[in-house]
Amino acid sequence: MGTVIPLSDASRRTRSFPLITSLIILLNAFVFVRELVGGDAFVAKWAAIPAGIFTDHHWITIFTAMFMHGGWLHIIGNMVFLWAFGPEMEDAMGKGRYLVFYLLGGVIAMLAQVAGNPSSTVPTLGASGAIAAVMGAFIVTYPRDRIKSILIILIFVRVTMIPAVLLIGFWFLIQLFNAGAVANVQTGGVAYLAHVGGFIFGALTARLWRRAPVWS
Repeated sequence: MGTVIPLSDASRRTRSFPLITSLIILLNAFVFVRELVGGDAFVAKWAAIPAGIFTDHHWITIFTAMFMHGGWLHIIGNMVFLWAFGPEMEDAMGKGRYLVFYLLGGVIAMLAQVAGNPSSTVPTLGASGAIAAVMGAFIVTYPRDRIKSILIILIFVRVTMIPAVLLIGFWFLIQLFNAGAVANVQTGGVAYLAHVGGFIFGALTARLWRRAPVWS
């Protein structure tokens, strides 16, 4: 068994502090604390439940669910990935464009998950769809950048540099492979369809959001 944890882009420095990425992380942390305090009632009210969206028109949850998480590992993992890829995309797009891109990517990712199983009563929540959009944009914008990552294989741990196209590309293939397998699962799990939907959106529209030519 092996795990790769991306830490940062080792090939470039951002031109300014990643304010929007930092604020998104803080907002996710704040909402997670609210989840811990509010418990199941909070999750039931603000998570995206496909069946509820189609029958009760709880459309706001498509937006609110992207700031919620199912546990400590879920939020920590998502925020690590966001910090690894978000600052460079914020720098390339500009803060305003990046914020709109992130939110739109999250909404599209949620819609992809909901559309894949509209009768599901399982809550869908997490920032991973929006982060997948950021990763999709990153692989198009900076495919040759090297990502400083922690590589874990059994008991062996080392820090290494992995090309973005390899790291993100392999990650996407895993999401694509698993999307069909879990599309009809009713008992919960990873929202692979959201990952795929967000990633495709980010990859296809990345060049439209850039504020200036990016050299890689």
